[in-house]
Amino acid sequence: MADKIQHAYHDSKNIYDDVLTQRSFWSRLYIKLFWGGTDDNEIARKVLAYIPNDFDGVLFDVPVGTAVFTQEKWRSLSNAKIICLDYSEDMLAQAEAHLANCSHISCIQGDVGQLPLENEFCDIVLSMNGFHAFPDKKKAFQEIWRVLKPGGKFIACFYIKGESRITDWLVKNILAKKGWFTPPFQTKSEIKGLLEQTYERVDFHTDGSMVYFECVKMDGISF
Repeated sequence: MADKIQHAYHDSKNIYDDVLTQRSFWSRLYIKLFWGGTDDNEIARKVLAYIPNDFDGVLFDVPVGTAVFTQEKWRSLSNAKIICLDYSEDMLAQAEAHLANCSHISCIQGDVGQLPLENEFCDIVLSMNGFHAFPDKKKAFQEIWRVLKPGGKFIACFYIKGESRITDWLVKNILAKKGWFTPPFQTKSEIKGLLEQTYERVDFHTDGSMVYFECVKMDGISF
């Protein structure tokens, strides 16, 4: 499975940014068909708006991808410590290029199922478009919980099943087989229930087949 994911993102490295940001007619058509009209750029703006423009703590970005959506924001947070992690070396190389010459930003290769960070190390963990690719989603949730400080924020967006038959079919028959997405996938109610059990102040939204949210880690609760 790990090799399949690596190969999938290696094969897509030259079109990844174009598809996500809808720079061409074909990428706009693909996103409209795939997400049922959801705009990735608008979702990214809403997610990044959860992070204050004067944030000066420790922020962990997993997976960073190519940093196509985050590079401008991360560069502006010069008083923060930002750690960017991705499993794909191809994605990480592009992120490093986008985030070059920023002493407050570091990029590392690693697995979300075994994060190279101490317990309660981060003030914010951001995961954009990651959970639908993670092979072990339960472990990913546990690791993000582990590295967050009590009172820290978990912010994310990703695909959920059950909201669009077209999207679900494309994920099952194309994207999962190629290695870009990895089952099992969760529904809106499953994700919302999980977050409400382990976090507080859950600000939860769906847009088509995408979920995006901000929540706060509760003290004294075990994942």
